[in-house]
Amino acid sequence: MSDSELIIFNKPYGVICQFSHHEKYPSLKDYVPIPAVYPAGRLDTDSEGLLLLTANGKLQSKIAHPKYKLLKTYWAQLEGTPDAQKLQQLQFGVDLGDFITQPAKVKLISVDESARLWPRLPPIRVRKTVPDFWLQLQISEGKNRQVRRMCAKVGWPCLRLVRVGIGRLNLFNYHLQPGQWQRVNSRELLTLDKV
Repeated sequence: MSDSELIIFNKPYGVICQFSHHEKYPSLKDYVPIPAVYPAGRLDTDSEGLLLLTANGKLQSKIAHPKYKLLKTYWAQLEGTPDAQKLQQLQFGVDLGDFITQPAKVKLISVDESARLWPRLPPIRVRKTVPDFWLQLQISEGKNRQVRRMCAKVGWPCLRLVRVGIGRLNLFNYHLQPGQWQRVNSRELLTLDKV
C-alpha cells in the first residue's frame, strides 16, 4: 500500500474500531484484510459510516488531529422536533462540562435526503408518540462521543449517528454498503499538504 493511499470503509453499526479480536464485537479485521493499516480517527461501536484507514502515520495524524481542522460531517437522527434555539446553541458551541465545543455547522436534512442512507441493522428503536428528525452537523474536533453529547445537551437524544464525510471525501460518492471498502488517493481527495 503506497504512502498516499487511503482505504475508505463504510463501518457498520456494532463494529469496533480496532484490528485485534474483541470478545463482544466484530472488529475491522473481519472486514478489511489488508495488513499494517490503522484507523485515522475513530467511530464509536454504535456509530456508522465513513472510516479512513492508512499505513502512513503522518497522514493518519493529519486526518485525525483537531489542529488540522479537517471537517467531519455527520448525519444524526435525533429524538424530538427541530427548534431554532437549539440549533443556534449547536452553532455557537455547547458547554459539555469538561470542555466547550467549537461552533458547529448545522442544517436540517429532509426525510427524502435521509433516505439515501442504508437501513441500520438492527433498526433503531421507534416510539410512535415521540417524533424524530435528521440533522447534519459539521465539526473539526471529534472528541469522544462529541456529537452525541452535544445533541443530548441541547435536548435531542441521538437515535442514529452516521459519519458521511471527512474533508472533501463523501461516502455517498462511493456507493459503499456497510462493510464495503475501497482504495483512494489521499492527495486528490483530501487536499492535504505533502506528508
